[in-house]
Amino acid sequence: MNRTLARNPMALLCTGVTLLLLATACSSGPSDDDADGPDTPRPTATPSPSHAPSTTPKPSRPASPSPSPSGSAPAKPWQPKPGTAWQWQLNGRVQDGPDVPVYDIDGFENTAADVAKLHSEGRKAICYINAGAWENFRPDKGDFPAAVQGENNGWEGERWLDIRQIDVLRPLMERRFDMCKEKGFDAVEPDLMDGYLNKTGFPLKAADQLAYNRMLSGIAHARGLAVGLKNDLQQIPELVPAFDFAVNEQCAQYDECALLTPFVKADKAVFHVEYELPTKDFCAESDKLGLSSMRKNLKLDVWRQPC
Repeated sequence: MNRTLARNPMALLCTGVTLLLLATACSSGPSDDDADGPDTPRPTATPSPSHAPSTTPKPSRPASPSPSPSGSAPAKPWQPKPGTAWQWQLNGRVQDGPDVPVYDIDGFENTAADVAKLHSEGRKAICYINAGAWENFRPDKGDFPAAVQGENNGWEGERWLDIRQIDVLRPLMERRFDMCKEKGFDAVEPDLMDGYLNKTGFPLKAADQLAYNRMLSGIAHARGLAVGLKNDLQQIPELVPAFDFAVNEQCAQYDECALLTPFVKADKAVFHVEYELPTKDFCAESDKLGLSSMRKNLKLDVWRQPC
């Protein structure tokens, strides 16, 4: 639904001019009120998929991304280059670690001061949030209706989300992305972006995932944030234009790394980790493909072993 900004009506102008006792009067139509620049409409919200459940509550107005200050266009998002070294630490607050230009850290656990410290060291900061599952340990857990919570996803305290219910989930994700923006992050890593390939408790289809993932990209870009595509290898050809980088787990273990080539060809980084394979078993291929690869512990603490 498009939202059109109302214009303020201006009073009709009437001027009397007297010349040689002949009075003339003129009146003008409404004046253009755009002397200070054109009105900037709010971005249009992503519509719900046509197959969304009819019982899904729909707000009277779709939620819109917050406009940038003074109505100006958001800054162009950061786009990391292939081969950029990185650190991925999701276990608690960020700790001193390797001297690399990119840190991907938990958006809730870390503060604006933590992000500012990374920036002072010349690093970019990526904000990790879970976009595909409800988590019972997050401060906004009560904002997610039971109707969007599905099966456990294999992690304690987490349940898959019904991503078909975009009208419900969009404002919740917007608030999370706003948090990332307010803390000063440069980018967002939304996790669990391939629920349609899993047993979620909902009949999710590929089209549902495409719509949801594109919605997440739009929310990030409306705030000037870069956004990464997490896994979802099968939909890379459709989604690579909407994302600024990729984050992948275990593509080498499952012999899938070549599927990430479209990101590298688009001059976009692929941040890749393996948990079980030794580096000698995947680094040669990673270097050939242009991936930013390392081995990590599954708990994603400070330890890393880069290629």
